[in-house]
Amino acid sequence: MTYNIQIKVMPLKELLDPQGKAVLGGLQNLGLTGIADVRVGKHITLQVDADSETAAKQLADEASKKLLANAVMEFYEIEVIG
Repeated sequence: MTYNIQIKVMPLKELLDPQGKAVLGGLQNLGLTGIADVRVGKHITLQVDADSETAAKQLADEASKKLLANAVMEFYEIEVIG
């Protein structure tokens, strides 16, 4: 069966997000001053062929650990979507 997986990769909350700070500065320069903070991450979708939802999540988790996310600087969340 084919499962659609979404993986959200974001910088760790404890770390500075330079890209987010740059975006925040740009928004403020555009007069959008009501925005207090910006964090920039990645949204990845996968189509996974697996025998079960659990197996699909395990494969997505392995892909995230080995390639898609840097565990030193980022965290990730995996979600199976319709």
